[in-house]
Amino acid sequence: MGRGDKRTRRGKIFAGSYGKTRPKYKKKDAANTKPAETKTEE
Repeated sequence: MGRGDKRTRRGKIFAGSYGKTRPKYKKKDAANTKPAETKTEE
C-alpha cells in the first residue's frame, strides 16, 4: 500500500483519479461545491 496502490486514498491522489475511497464531491455537497454565504443585514 502506498502511492502506487490505486485502491488507497494516497494512491488515488498520486494517480490523480477519483472513486469510492476518494470521491470528487461529498455526499452532502453534491450539488454545491461552495457553501452558501449567509448575509446578515444590520
